[in-house]
Amino acid sequence: MRRLSQLALALESGTTPRYVSFIETGRSQPSRAMVLRLARVLDVPIRERNQLLLAAGYAPLYPEAGLTGENAAHVRAALDRMLTTQEPYPAVVMDRHWNILDGNAPAQALFAWLLGDRAGEDGANVLRLIFDPDGLRPCVENWEEAAEALVQRVHREAVGGAPDAHTIALLDEVLAYPGVPSAWRVPDFALPLLPVVPVRFSRDGVVLSYFSTVTTLGTPQDAMLQEIRVESFHPADASTASAVPVPGSRSPAGTSAG
Repeated sequence: MRRLSQLALALESGTTPRYVSFIETGRSQPSRAMVLRLARVLDVPIRERNQLLLAAGYAPLYPEAGLTGENAAHVRAALDRMLTTQEPYPAVVMDRHWNILDGNAPAQALFAWLLGDRAGEDGANVLRLIFDPDGLRPCVENWEEAAEALVQRVHREAVGGAPDAHTIALLDEVLAYPGVPSAWRVPDFALPLLPVVPVRFSRDGVVLSYFSTVTTLGTPQDAMLQEIRVESFHPADASTASAVPVPGSRSPAGTSAG
């Protein structure tokens, strides 16, 4: 996946191809430092570095407390500020499996407008919401374009560049919904990338068009924090910019809902 030969990996790790080969075949037991060096050169995600250490007989190095850890108070505060700063437009915090962990007031209002009584349900997952015929799918005016782009994003934005087993199972689940083209089951890294792919939400004659930006945490030393993403939604046209959702309302401000 990293397109490194055994020789290139050895040189970048400060060792020899022979030793790398011995590690691969189990003839040599790597030191803890060598495991971490190989993981760094291969850009292995933090969570998988812990698994490599365990496989080599060493204790995990990186914590996996995430946002609940005592040392993550400054991260939680930063995320809160990011969500607040994005207002009056929506923003959500997601984990590596696209589960929504938090959202600002405009995001909550947007979901309430689109989903009605289903808004605010525990365990909301962006992939399920977009693909489920009983979720957001009927409300996405350009569903085929947006959903295909989302599938490609899942592959491209996977931590470390490779979807983990849970993400693969989630993709299998959502791609099994009716009406999903079979071609989407195979990642297409040759697909031309547009600068942005807006998603157009539509309900009761009102259309809101957004594109999004994604923020990740820099230099995390916690496995779960490395996987956190903040997705901020920005208006893709003037009418959306002037019709932002109002917390607690069933339709966007400045629009008619019928």
